[in-house]
Amino acid sequence: MDMTDRITRLPTAFEAELGAEARDAVPGAGGAMRDLLMGAGGSSPYLKGLILREAGWLEVAAADPEAALEAILAQPPGEEVGVTLRRAKRRVALLTGLADLGGVWCLEEVTGALTRFADRAVQLALEEAITREIKRGKLPGATEADIPAAGGMVVLAMGKMGAGELNYSSDIDLICLFDETRFPRDDFHDARASFVRATRRMAATLSDLTGEGYVFRTDLRLRPDPAVTPVCIAMEAAERYYESLGRAWERAAFVKARACAGDIAAGERFLESLRPFVWRRHLDFAAIQDAHDMRLRYRDAKGLGGPITLAGHDMKLGRGGIREIEFFTQTRQIIAGGRDPDLRVRGTVDGLRVLSRKGWIPGDVSETLVTDYRAHREVEHRVQMIHDAQTHALPGSAEGFARLAALMGREVPSLKAELTARLEEVHGLTEGFFAPEARAAASRSDVPEELACSEVVARWPRYPALRSDRALAIFKRLKPEILSRIAEATRPEEALSAFDGFLAGLPAGVQVFSLFEANPHLVDLLADIVSISPDLARHLSRNAHVFDAVIGGDFFSPWPGVAALTSELSEVLAREPDYERRLDMARRWSKEWHFRIGVHLLRALSEPEEAASQYADLARACLAAILPVVQEEFARKHGAAPGRGAVVVGMGSLGAGRLNAASDLDLIVIYDPDGVETSEGRRPLPSRTYYARLTQALVTAMTAPTAEGRLYEVDMRLRPSGNQGPVATSLAAFTTYQREEAWVWEHLALTRARVAAGPAALAAEVEAFRTEVLAAPRDRDEVLKELATMRGRIAAAKGKGAFWDAKIGPGWMQDIELVSQAGALLSGRASRQVAAGLASAAACGWLGKADADHLAATYRLCQSLQIGARLVTQGAPDPDTLGAGGLAFLCRITGCESLDALRERLEKMTGTAAGIIAAALPEG
Repeated sequence: MDMTDRITRLPTAFEAELGAEARDAVPGAGGAMRDLLMGAGGSSPYLKGLILREAGWLEVAAADPEAALEAILAQPPGEEVGVTLRRAKRRVALLTGLADLGGVWCLEEVTGALTRFADRAVQLALEEAITREIKRGKLPGATEADIPAAGGMVVLAMGKMGAGELNYSSDIDLICLFDETRFPRDDFHDARASFVRATRRMAATLSDLTGEGYVFRTDLRLRPDPAVTPVCIAMEAAERYYESLGRAWERAAFVKARACAGDIAAGERFLESLRPFVWRRHLDFAAIQDAHDMRLRYRDAKGLGGPITLAGHDMKLGRGGIREIEFFTQTRQIIAGGRDPDLRVRGTVDGLRVLSRKGWIPGDVSETLVTDYRAHREVEHRVQMIHDAQTHALPGSAEGFARLAALMGREVPSLKAELTARLEEVHGLTEGFFAPEARAAASRSDVPEELACSEVVARWPRYPALRSDRALAIFKRLKPEILSRIAEATRPEEALSAFDGFLAGLPAGVQVFSLFEANPHLVDLLADIVSISPDLARHLSRNAHVFDAVIGGDFFSPWPGVAALTSELSEVLAREPDYERRLDMARRWSKEWHFRIGVHLLRALSEPEEAASQYADLARACLAAILPVVQEEFARKHGAAPGRGAVVVGMGSLGAGRLNAASDLDLIVIYDPDGVETSEGRRPLPSRTYYARLTQALVTAMTAPTAEGRLYEVDMRLRPSGNQGPVATSLAAFTTYQREEAWVWEHLALTRARVAAGPAALAAEVEAFRTEVLAAPRDRDEVLKELATMRGRIAAAKGKGAFWDAKIGPGWMQDIELVSQAGALLSGRASRQVAAGLASAAACGWLGKADADHLAATYRLCQSLQIGARLVTQGAPDPDTLGAGGLAFLCRITGCESLDALRERLEKMTGTAAGIIAAALPEG
């Protein structure tokens, strides 16, 4: 479509005579296009020169600017690559300049066009240089077929070019690497020398100033240690550098990095290898200080630290400028991009909007910064268009400002007012994010002297977490707030001691302290936790990354359920490159969700019954997501699973959907080879052996202590024949055993069984069989006799148990669970829940309804105590050591006013429950 019909704004001619000369050079231009040429040529000497030089081409190009751009990008290099590219650069500069000034293209279209041309120019210059090396036989083993991929060399576009955001007179920042794996060891040095020559020639082709002009000023100094390294280095050497010596600014630089020329596939593999360097697994709030330090260094180096004054103000590096917005955006991305790949976008506008969409910045802040960023970039472009100068400074003279205003089609007073307002607005929105000193000045100072001067506080500087100067500086700013919150605890001395345990166990402090500093409400949460449970505080010191979940996810949203959890974990695992990393990430992910469940319970955001269900959902999700990962890894060696595959069946509390924070998992594995005798793989196995070893691999994946700890302990003793039977049972053997050989206690256990992972068809068949077995008629006397015998054996083996244990003993949890299972079995119903089983016992006439209701109420009380106790302490709670906060928590979740009231209620209800159960069973 003709540019003339799309013009929405116009510059005015600062020098009318020069503008008329530019206008008249294109006689075919009419209407608004003539005005655009006059305004551009009359305010920009550079554009006037381009118009005069390319007038004939422009007359055609203006009829369809997009087609004209595509023609430039598709133009073959010809014999003189440098000449071709310089002519193309003139035309791209003229086309984008006019499209920008006339509002024909938006900012992203302008910067995108400049970037696309830069990509093409680098590719052609590189091909020309590599062709020269190959024809001279200097690049070992290379032929003309290797030219498009540059014989294994790749050019990474950094900064604005990487992000597709090149400004009008931008230089280009490039890093040149080569894939050393393509060459034998003996050819390495010759290959490197060849790539170094090619890089230098490519840079000269692009940046040398000739009679035809230049293409792009080219900067190769962003490579590792540029003072001592060649201009093109091996990927392996670069990777080792970033892993061991990479600095904060280099992490930030690689947010925008993109393979733009040469061996693109090799470049993308290299960028993927740097993912752990750029995108940390944890929320990296230490990046805020890193970015703040970089901002200060820029300001100091450029002398840009003063107040905003328009004359000579740097629109890029000055206060409220483009760099402020870019740093704000990139730093937010770096903080959370390791956890959320959606944040790993290169463009500034894209980054701001995805940060808003993901809840990291408010929507109004995002849109304000997007608007200001675009406005700043347009001003920057016009400053550069005047003389094609790589400058970002506003004019320092009245005449210069008048020329800039004319090029923008604005009046000077309104332009200055808008510039000042936007610069102040950007500075106001971004400065508070980066300035820890300002936040520290506002911190609390009401710290009781007995806490501030205690011996406990005095020893903190000796802890590992406070070894570095940086950690000490951050903690110094945090310390008043932490001590103030501890002082507000019911028993400050206990809370201080618990926090001391947390701090002493931290292996390092910078990341955790930065997280707390950027998110002060986490200090409140930590104070709550340490005042309730010293054990949990010590656990957090070893797993401090779980605090990330409070900031980086839907921590306070409704519980998502098993399906959503399984899907989320599967996505997390799919992003990891190897098996060990997947097992580590499963542990990190699980711990964060464990923490979420616990915090909701601690803060009364959920009830004990809800927490028990959520712990079970989490375990089922872990099994459902990890089983395919284990199968995939196992199949690498032994082939795909023979037959219909295997299902993992949760037994006990997992099957019933009620776990606590310290539960292990009772599992059995059932497989169906479906007549297939062996697997097909590099090392095939008989089906029985295959599934046995696969089960062992699954158990190892769940229980092995990796760098991130273990997921769960696993108990497989409930499988047919117990420890004497195979670890995995075929479907045929399982069904035969349950029909013909299973003991009553095994059918009792089957009432709580639930498939947790595996193929849907096989899972449905196992569930249908379970329902069938449990529906079979039962001899009540036999079932009750076996139940009485089991109670006697448990009492002989475990006694009454500790009073506060809640699980063992007559009338306590395990006792009531057995009655519930018997009720389900006698009624022929496949119900898993304790309450449902007790209701079934009443429905079939074994128990009276009032007795069943009392047992259900007793179970709820005991379960509430157990869930709370397992969260705040290891093993049975000891009132003498638990502390006031922990005791108050247990009283709250059990609905009792005091510990004495809880004890009395437990004794009364469990005693009555024991009597009900004894009366319902035959004497043994």
